[in-house]
Amino acid sequence: MRYLFSVIHDRPGLATPEEDAAIDVFNDRLQTEGHWVFAGGLASPGTATVVDNRDGAAMVTDGPFLESKEFLAGFWIVEAADLDVALRLAAEGSKACNRKVEVRPFL
Repeated sequence: MRYLFSVIHDRPGLATPEEDAAIDVFNDRLQTEGHWVFAGGLASPGTATVVDNRDGAAMVTDGPFLESKEFLAGFWIVEAADLDVALRLAAEGSKACNRKVEVRPFL
């Protein structure tokens, strides 16, 4: 089953060199153990653009959809046998990137 690990952060700025190194080690391990699908870091919320075309007239606005202290800083998409494995991997990812990680299964 595939899971989305959303990396949640509350301060602008990039990962430290130590965090980057730990993330690289974690990513390598995910790949070696067959859990890796895809991952990426995201630019700051101030770079976001929201598009709303629900009424057929696309409205484009700058900035994040929600005003919040926390924001999505990056993500992993992983393959895991079950939720227990996904939670164990997410705990390791959280430690590596030094941020909270939300785990959600794909439908």
